[in-house]
Amino acid sequence: MNSTPATSPDTDWMRDSFINVQEQLRLSLMQAQLSIAHPGTQGDVTEGHWIDVLRAYLPKRYEVASGLVIDSTGGRSHQIDVVIFDKHFTPTLLDQQNHRYIPAEAVYAVFEAKPDIDKSYLTYAGEKAASVRRLIRTSVAIAHAGGTYPPKPLFPIVAGILAPKASWSDGLGKSFRDNLPSAADEQLDCGCALDAGAFDVFDGSLNIVSSRGSLMYFLFRLLAKLQSLGSVPAIDWGAYASIVANVGGGANPSTLSSAPGP
Repeated sequence: MNSTPATSPDTDWMRDSFINVQEQLRLSLMQAQLSIAHPGTQGDVTEGHWIDVLRAYLPKRYEVASGLVIDSTGGRSHQIDVVIFDKHFTPTLLDQQNHRYIPAEAVYAVFEAKPDIDKSYLTYAGEKAASVRRLIRTSVAIAHAGGTYPPKPLFPIVAGILAPKASWSDGLGKSFRDNLPSAADEQLDCGCALDAGAFDVFDGSLNIVSSRGSLMYFLFRLLAKLQSLGSVPAIDWGAYASIVANVGGGANPSTLSSAPGP
């Protein structure tokens, strides 16, 4: 009896579609650089294109926006181009138009969106990452039917850089590796340069892939990393309430406590 030969999976159509998404983004970023003369406006449009792509592929539990990250002590980060943060449990604060203040407890990842990846932009992105990672994050117990879950340990906030290209002739080669920030709070965990490739350190060492299909590779690796982080910690709203507790003769901050819950 003749056996039917096994057929190999047909993934060509999917790979080609993924590559087409990358080409569309590359053309949009190029159009912004060619047609918009004002640097600030060009930067806003560039950030917007990256934000749109991330919103399209991340689950709806995540929100993606630009803004400042803040903490319950009044600390503020630098302005961050792209922030991935919790949409379900944690509201943004003091929003005005598209300007957002995002509680540090809600943040999963931060990115800088730049015209290219070079030494100065790597340093700049590292400094931006550090301004977020140095903020205070609270975590409180969560009530459930049988009692309470203990406060969730804080996970490291992911940081990275996004650009249409890299400035070095060898792309994400030796010069790129030599110029990655070395300080722990400035570490860049991942990134994508559409014409040069994508990188991440999610497995404990630097992993770099070539430019073809690098956008979707970056997105899928980021999705896996976000999935591994689980939910954000339950924020201690009492810590934020204490900021205004004494305004107009309010309660003593020492008497405030946060009810268990997200």
